[in-house]
Amino acid sequence: MMDESMSICQSDKQLISSLAQKIVRHGMAIPAIFFLEMVKYLSFFGGQIMIFFGPIITSFIPSHSYYKMAELLEDRKNVEFLLIQIERLERLRKNEK
Repeated sequence: MMDESMSICQSDKQLISSLAQKIVRHGMAIPAIFFLEMVKYLSFFGGQIMIFFGPIITSFIPSHSYYKMAELLEDRKNVEFLLIQIERLERLRKNEK
C-alpha cells in the first residue's frame, strides 16, 4: 500500500483522482486495475508512448491535460496512487448498491 507521505502535489492528486472517477463511472475499474498492475513497472515507457502519440490524440482532446497526464503516469508512485483511488472508488460504488 502507498504511504500517504509520498510527495504528490495536491493538483496532481486531484487530476489523478478525476481520472479514477471517470474510470469507475464508465465501469472500467477491474480492467484498468489489471492493466495498471501489469504495466506499472513500465510506466516511464508508457508515458513516452503517450507523448509519441500526442499529436494525433490531442486533435480530439485538450492537449494540456493529456500531456500533464502523460507526465504524471511516467512516475510509478502516481500509477500506484491511481490504482488506490480506483480501488477506493470501486469499493464505495459497490457499498452504495
